[in-house]
Amino acid sequence: MKDEKVLLGSINGLFGVKGWVKVFSYTQPRHKIVDYKSWYLGDDVSHPIKVEQGRAHKEGVVAKLEGIDDRDAAVTLLNQNIWVAADQLATLPQDEYYWFQLIGLDVYDCANNRIGKIKDLMETGANDVLIVSGEGRAEHLIPYLQDQVVKTIDLENKCMVVDWDTDY
Repeated sequence: MKDEKVLLGSINGLFGVKGWVKVFSYTQPRHKIVDYKSWYLGDDVSHPIKVEQGRAHKEGVVAKLEGIDDRDAAVTLLNQNIWVAADQLATLPQDEYYWFQLIGLDVYDCANNRIGKIKDLMETGANDVLIVSGEGRAEHLIPYLQDQVVKTIDLENKCMVVDWDTDY
C-alpha cells in the first residue's frame, strides 16, 4: 500500500468566514476523517495539506486546513476530493477488509466461472452488498457474508470466490 491514496470524502461547502470548510466523509463514524492529519486534495496527491482542526457538526463534519484562513481561500477547495495515504489507515484484523481493497476484484463462483468485477459496495443495515459488474448483465448484487457467501478473498491475485448462483 506504499504511496497508495484512498478516497475518504470531499469538500462540499463553506463554514463561516475564517476558512473552515464543510466535509462529506465516507468514514464511519463520519467525524473520524479529521483524525487523518494530512489530506491530499483533488488531483494533487503529491502535496499534503495539514488538518489544523476539525469536528462533527450537525449531520456532517467541518474542518480548518493549514493556510486556508478566509472564505475566499476556502472557495478554491470546493468540490475537491479528500485522499489520505493508505499507510495512515488502521491495520485491520485478519479477514477484515476496507471497501477500497475489494473494489476492482474479479469475482468467481465456486465452479471457477467468472461472475464479474466488484464495482462498489453498499450498506443495507443487515449486511453489506457487493455490486458486481457482470458478464452479459448490468450487475449482480451479492451479499457480503464471509464464510456463508464469500468463500475466499485473495488481494494479491485480485480475486474473490463466492457461493452464489447468478441466475437469481
